[in-house]
Amino acid sequence: MRHRSSRWVKVLACTAALAATAATTAACGSSDDSGKTADGKIELTLATFNEFGYEDLISEYEAAHSDVKIVHRKTGKSDAHHQNLYTKLAAGSGLSDVEAVEEGHLSKVLARSGQFNDLKEIGPSGLDTNRWVKWKVDSATDKNGHLIGYGTDIGPLAMCYRKDLLEAANLPTDPAAVKDMFSSWDKYFAAGERFTTAGTGKAWFDSGAQIFNAMVNQEEQGYYDKDDKLVVTSNPVIKEDWNQVTSAISKGLSAKLPFGQPEWTTGAKNSAFATKTCPSWMLGVITESAGPENKGKWEVIDAFPEGGGNWGGSFLTVPKQSKHPKEAAELAAWLTAPEQQVKAFSTAGTFPSQVEALSSPELQAMTNEYFNGVKAGELFAKQAQAFDKAQYKGPASGQLQDEVFANALQAVEQGKSSDEGWTQAVENAEKVAK
Repeated sequence: MRHRSSRWVKVLACTAALAATAATTAACGSSDDSGKTADGKIELTLATFNEFGYEDLISEYEAAHSDVKIVHRKTGKSDAHHQNLYTKLAAGSGLSDVEAVEEGHLSKVLARSGQFNDLKEIGPSGLDTNRWVKWKVDSATDKNGHLIGYGTDIGPLAMCYRKDLLEAANLPTDPAAVKDMFSSWDKYFAAGERFTTAGTGKAWFDSGAQIFNAMVNQEEQGYYDKDDKLVVTSNPVIKEDWNQVTSAISKGLSAKLPFGQPEWTTGAKNSAFATKTCPSWMLGVITESAGPENKGKWEVIDAFPEGGGNWGGSFLTVPKQSKHPKEAAELAAWLTAPEQQVKAFSTAGTFPSQVEALSSPELQAMTNEYFNGVKAGELFAKQAQAFDKAQYKGPASGQLQDEVFANALQAVEQGKSSDEGWTQAVENAEKVAK
C-alpha cells in the first residue's frame, strides 16, 4: 500500500482530559498488564497507516466477538508508522497485537522475522494459504519457511492516460491502439517521443523514478540477490533500465514531478503529464489531485509495458510481544478474508490479494465514475492475474528504490548527466547496504 488516497473516517476516541478519571478509564476500555479491559474483555490493538478501510469491519468483528475489544492505532503516514515499529522492535516492548507492514518495508521486517509469530503455527486451524495469490504468501515467508504476515491488499499495475492530450498530439486513442502503444517499454518511450515533439507543451510521464521503479520491479532480480548481496553494479538490467529512463528524461519526456509532493498534485491538476503508471489505488490519488475539473479526461486501460507488475500492498503481522497472539492472528485472518477485503476495497480502494475476491461478482461490478465509468474492479482483477511472481527484496530494497535511485534520477532531471546520476546512485546504494 503505497501513497494511497485517503478517505478519512471519523472515529470516536476518549480524550486525554476525560481519561484522567477512573470511571472514564473503564468506559474507554483501557487494559491492564494482562491485556484485558476493565470489564474483562480481551483487548487487541491494531496498528495501521494511511487507509485500510477497517473502521466498519472492526465494529463488525466486535459485534460478532463480544469478548473482544479492538483499539485501532492509525497513523497518517507510512514512514512514521514503520519508524515506530522499528523503534519498538529494538526496545522489545510497545508494539500492537497486530502490526501492519507495507511491502516496501517487508524486507526489513523479514530480516527480524524471529520477533514475529509464525502464522502457520498460531493462525486459525484450517486456514488455507491458497486463499491469497501465491506470490503474496511467498513474499511474507522467511528463509526458514515461517509465514509472518497475512496479505491485505495488492497494487496491480495498469496505465492511466489523458485521452484528450493524446488526441492533441495526434496519437491514436482507440483502445486497441492504446494497448499496443503500452505493450512494451520500447513502444511506450517511442510514443512519448512522438508526443513531446508534437508541440502540446506537456510531458509524457510525471517523473523518471516512477517509470524506473516499475521497470526494475519487473526484472527477475532487483537490487539484491537471494543471499542479500547488493548487485546494483553486477546485475546488468539495472543499468539498462537506468539508461533507458535517463535517455527519456534527456528527450523531455518527464514532467520532473516527484510523486507524493505538492508539486505533483499541482501538476496533476494542471495537466502537466499525459500518462501515469497506475496501480489500483492510484485512481483515487488522481481523482483527488486532478480535481473535478478534470473528471472524464483520464482513462485507465488494462495494459502495462511488458505485461504487468505490482506497486503497493501490505500485510498484517503478529509480533511476539503480543499478549494474545492466537486471538490477534484470528483477527488478522478475518480482516484478510476475501469477504472483508472486498468491503475494504469498496471503502478505501485497497485492492484484494485473495483469489476468491478477485472473481467475486461484487468486485467485478465496481466502477469508477471519474474514469468514465470504467469497470475498475474487473480491469484490475485482470491485471492482478498478469503478475505471478514477486521479486526477492533485500534488507534495504525499499530505501534504495524510494530514496537512493529516486533522488539520483531527480538529480538527472535537475541537470546532472546520466553518468553522474548513476555514480551518485551506486555510491549511495553501497553506503545504505553496509
